[in-house]
Amino acid sequence: MTRLLAWLAGTLLLLVLAAGGLLLAAVDRQPLVNRSATIAPLAVAQARWLFQTNDPRRLRPGEARQTAIPVALLDEGINYAASRGLRGRGGLLLNGEAAEIRLSLRLPGEHYLNLRASIPPGPGEPRLASAALGPLPLPAGLLELALSAAIEGAGYGREWQLARSAIRALNYDAPNQRILVSYVWEPAILERARSIALNPADLERIRSAQRQFAALLDHHARGAKVALPDVLQAMLAGAGDDQRQARRAALLVMAAYLAEKDLAAIIPDARDWPRPRQVMLMLAGRYDSAQHFVISAALAAWAGEPVADAIGVYKELADSRHGSGFSFADLAADRAGTRFGEGLNRDDPKLQAALHSTLRESDLIPSLAGLPEYLSARDFRRQFGAPSSPAYQRLNAEIEQRLAALPLYRP
Repeated sequence: MTRLLAWLAGTLLLLVLAAGGLLLAAVDRQPLVNRSATIAPLAVAQARWLFQTNDPRRLRPGEARQTAIPVALLDEGINYAASRGLRGRGGLLLNGEAAEIRLSLRLPGEHYLNLRASIPPGPGEPRLASAALGPLPLPAGLLELALSAAIEGAGYGREWQLARSAIRALNYDAPNQRILVSYVWEPAILERARSIALNPADLERIRSAQRQFAALLDHHARGAKVALPDVLQAMLAGAGDDQRQARRAALLVMAAYLAEKDLAAIIPDARDWPRPRQVMLMLAGRYDSAQHFVISAALAAWAGEPVADAIGVYKELADSRHGSGFSFADLAADRAGTRFGEGLNRDDPKLQAALHSTLRESDLIPSLAGLPEYLSARDFRRQFGAPSSPAYQRLNAEIEQRLAALPLYRP
C-alpha cells in the first residue's frame, strides 16, 4: 500500500510538473491583443441595424434567414466580453480562409496567456479548425469539449446548443469585412435569452421597483416638474442583502420610463404592472438632462461604462443628423450618469453616504454652462470634425474635469 501511494504521489507530481512546464512554455511576454476596453459609437449603430433587420419579434418559427454581421461589431463585442468577464482583451480577425478569435489574459509580473482559435467557413454548426495557447498548438476538438463543459457547468448548456444548432452555415466576405450567417429562427432562443438576462429574482426586483416608482409619482399632478434627486434617492435608499441588484432594477424601471419605452417589450408580464404617472423629472433645470443621466446610469449598472459611453456619443451624433443637434451638455449628463451607475456597481462608499443623506443636484451633475449644444451635422463637422479630433477631445477633457471636481465622482 505504501509503495502504491508513493507511486500515485510520484505520478501526480510528474503530472503537476508537466502541466506547470506546459503553462510556463505557453506564457508570453507581450499580449497578442493590446487595446482599450472602449466601444466605438459605430458599433452601437451596427448593433442597432443588426437588430432592426433581424428583430426576433417579427421572425416566424423555422424561418430561414441570412444576415451579414460586420467584423468590427464582433471584434468589439469579443473585446467587451473579454474585458468584462475575464479582465483581459480580445478581438476577431478575418481573412479569406478563417475567422480567428484572439484573447489575451494578463498574469502577474508582466506575463500574458495568449489564445488563438480559428473557425473556418462552411455548412453546419461553427467548428474550431485550429487553436494555440501562446506558441503551443492545442487540439481543436479538446478545446471545443472544454468550452462546452465550461458553458454547461455555468448553467448555459441548453442555450449554447440552441444557438449553435440554429446556425446552418458561415461564409466570409473578407473584402467587405463581413461574416454571412445563415440561420433558422427558433423562438426558444429568445425565451432562453430573456431567462439569462433576467432571472426570477431579477424579475421580482423589477416588479417591486415599478410598484414603488408608480407610488412615488402618484403624489404629483400629471405633467408636474419633479426634482430627479428626490425620486432617485427614494428609489435607491433601500437596504438589504440584495441592495445592489435592487438598485439596478430601480434604475432600469426609471430608464424605461424616461426613454418612453414599455417594459413589456422585454418582460411580457409587465403589461399588468402599475403604470407610473406622467411627470417631468428634472435635473439641472432640464428634462433632457434627467433622461440622459438616468438612462446612462442604468446602462452602466447593467452593461458597464464602455457601453454607456458609446451609446451616449452615438445618440448625440444621431441627433446632429436627425434630431435636436449634437449637445455636449447632454454628453456631460450621460457621463455623469455613467459614473453614477458604475459607482452603484462597485458599492462606492461616497455614493453610499450620499444616498443616506440628502442627495442634491450639485452632487449628481456638474455645471453645463458654456458647453456647445444644438449643433447640426454640418456645424459639428466644421467645428470638431470627428470625435477623434483635438477640438473634440479638448471639450471631452473639459467635461471630465468638471466631473472629477464633484466629490461623488472624484477618483
